[in-house]
Amino acid sequence: MAYLGWLFVGLLLGFGLAFFFRTKSFASMNSFADDGQDGSPQLVAPLLKSHFKPTTASEITITERRFPFRMRADLQRTIDKVFGDEITIKHFFGVRSEYSHCAPTLTDCILESVNNPTYSIPPEYEELDLGDEHPLRVLKTGLWLLEADGVRFAVMLSPCGQYGQVTGMQFQIGVPLSSEGSQIAQRFFKQLEDAVARGESYRGKILSLEQAEHSYSGESNGITVHKLREVRREDVILPADTLTLLERNVIHFARNRNRLSELGMSKKKGILFYGPPGTGKTHTIHHLAGSLDEHTTILISAEQVGLLGEYMTLARLLQPSIVVMEDVDLIARERTSMESVCEEVLLNKLLNEMDGLKEDAEIFFILTTNRPEALEAALASRPGRVDQAIEFPLPDAEGRRKLVALYAPKGMLDDGLIDEVVRRTDGVSAAFIKEFMRRATQFSVERDENSRLIHADLDLALDEMLFKGGSLNRKLLGAGQDSIDS
Repeated sequence: MAYLGWLFVGLLLGFGLAFFFRTKSFASMNSFADDGQDGSPQLVAPLLKSHFKPTTASEITITERRFPFRMRADLQRTIDKVFGDEITIKHFFGVRSEYSHCAPTLTDCILESVNNPTYSIPPEYEELDLGDEHPLRVLKTGLWLLEADGVRFAVMLSPCGQYGQVTGMQFQIGVPLSSEGSQIAQRFFKQLEDAVARGESYRGKILSLEQAEHSYSGESNGITVHKLREVRREDVILPADTLTLLERNVIHFARNRNRLSELGMSKKKGILFYGPPGTGKTHTIHHLAGSLDEHTTILISAEQVGLLGEYMTLARLLQPSIVVMEDVDLIARERTSMESVCEEVLLNKLLNEMDGLKEDAEIFFILTTNRPEALEAALASRPGRVDQAIEFPLPDAEGRRKLVALYAPKGMLDDGLIDEVVRRTDGVSAAFIKEFMRRATQFSVERDENSRLIHADLDLALDEMLFKGGSLNRKLLGAGQDSIDS
């Protein structure tokens, strides 16, 4: 019996000590919150309570919207404009939970939690490269205490996702439970939705999606903005008929697209570039991207086809757009040559995306391949997916002469040597001639950095490119035959 008595006393003592330390801990946190004047972090709950006063927590309603993580540049620019212009900022700070690895919600901030309190901290930013002169600073997590038209409310921005993967940015707005509060929330979300729909941060640029979170520069990517080299029309060396076909089906079509739509014609179009390696397919794409500067160009590599759905969402959002998929035969080869169900799933995904575009979608699909014979017939032989195939042949004599003029150093090659280069490069690709001119120029510089190219420079360059590297080297450089007249 005495044993039970001592056990009861021990339990009472334990509960008493636990209550004492819990009360002391809560008091210390409240005193910590009061230390905000000396720069220390404050508890967020008292700040929110003071901001909304006399409105109580039970009279506040919280609404949230989630936006794609890759659109945070447009979201940031919107809140920079709205907060401080149309809305008064009473207080702004970053937010951190004491123990949680996940970003807190606005509800977490309102609750005066003893076990996992939220604190105000300096706001954290990261920089996004948008292809402009300076990167854009975007907020990672933040809480604004705001006022508009005499109504006080709060907005919280935080990352969101699943299984530890950040996939979006979440906005939560806490407003008084009233018609005025509801109107403020609806107006704020409408401004965010309009900003994402406009896509001004990326519209008209050259884009690709990046799965890596940060680049080697330390800047966050998500969407990478590319700067393609400028390619003028006179730098596109193709047969006249090929160039005419290209311009009618891309540049002229884009120019007349609206009138064609008024006449009931579809605005979307699929183009297939095919031909041997090095004949100028990628070079021409650079020209088209520069010529259609009002279009957003989206570059999809074969290994990123798993992101095709997100790429197409971006293409529809930022239309008019050009979707470029090079070496499409890697994922769209004939079904009987496929070795797994996964390969066929990727092919079906591509076909479904091309079929699923509405007739008023202002989207060009430009597909390239070096092996048109390997393509699945459902892609290459069906109008509505590919509307025009354009062959990029090996350059003829006139084309080779233009390529030499394009790639040879200005003033270093006389007319006689130009004729010799044209004669000796029959059957090679444009890429071969470009490298040939660079290699010959290197020999010239090594001989005498101020001299013009001579016959010996051409001999040395051809010998190195065609013979010393063997047949594999000739194939890599775009030589169309096993031997060239020397």
